[in-house]
Amino acid sequence: MYPLLDIQKKVLPDLLSVMQKRYDILRYIKFMQPVGRRSLANSLDLTERTLRSEVDFLKNQNLIEVFSSGMQLSAEGVEILEQLEGVMREISGIDKMEQKLKRILNVNEVIIVAGNSDQSSWVKSELGKAGAARMKKEWKAKNIIAVTGGSTMAEVAKTLTPDSNGKDILFVPARGGLGEEIQNQANVIVAKMAEKTNAAYKVLYLLDQVSDEAYHSFMKEPMIKDVISLIKSATIVLHGIGDAMVMSERRKTSPEIIKSLELQHAVGEAFGYYFDENGEVVHKVQTIGIQLKDLDQAKRVIAVAGGESKVKAIRAYMKRAPQTTVLITDEAAAQQLIKG
Repeated sequence: MYPLLDIQKKVLPDLLSVMQKRYDILRYIKFMQPVGRRSLANSLDLTERTLRSEVDFLKNQNLIEVFSSGMQLSAEGVEILEQLEGVMREISGIDKMEQKLKRILNVNEVIIVAGNSDQSSWVKSELGKAGAARMKKEWKAKNIIAVTGGSTMAEVAKTLTPDSNGKDILFVPARGGLGEEIQNQANVIVAKMAEKTNAAYKVLYLLDQVSDEAYHSFMKEPMIKDVISLIKSATIVLHGIGDAMVMSERRKTSPEIIKSLELQHAVGEAFGYYFDENGEVVHKVQTIGIQLKDLDQAKRVIAVAGGESKVKAIRAYMKRAPQTTVLITDEAAAQQLIKG
């Protein structure tokens, strides 16, 4: 796609490294603006002397503006950054990584964003942006979209914008609440998504994990049954993938079960199912909401998870994921997944 880049890699490799550095600076400023020079230098692992030189250059090119509150992109800087994104994906080999990982995981599609969300909060924002954009590609007809909770799904909600097709969309929580921070609960996230896209939504004010007795009792309630029916008939499922031990702590799991999860080498979690590295289910909690078998009915499943800390969890879940799955991850996780 960019034959000139192949020539530059051979003849002017330093030019490409400088381009990468300035691209990283512009991206970071975009997500953290207004941002100070010291904070920027620490985040990008650059010396203040090096950064000062780069900032002066970008300022002279009218790509950034410097205020007492910090640096931010100019209108021209925003435009240049957007034009650079495709070029930098080619330089970094992300396009090829996507195709390779798609074959390895045997899924419908893989989308990779640059960076490591374990190290940079703005990479998680990029995951959210990619998740929102991919979800909206499916908005060609009436859809019921089931969404799980979690910080990554909250990032997806943040980046959504009004859409004329929103009137045909119904957002529903994929499961009950986990007792986590209010902004990361599925009910709150679907309400925010609906508000931002002019869509409708339903909520499910129940705990995610319940006893068998409570489950059967709740399922007799007409309003709950109606919402559960909508959840299970979702045409699109948008979800995160959790680390098994982290999720067990969030669920306030008993010490006995945590010990069992450790003995069975659980590494990943999704929808209340815990998986070992082979993708085998080693434990399941009684959850109200979507179940693994329900994913087969959805026309599109979009999984969003990144960071090296999630590699084992992603790999484990993807061994069970339906082929309609689109995985959205970051560069750090993708590299490890490809290494195997």
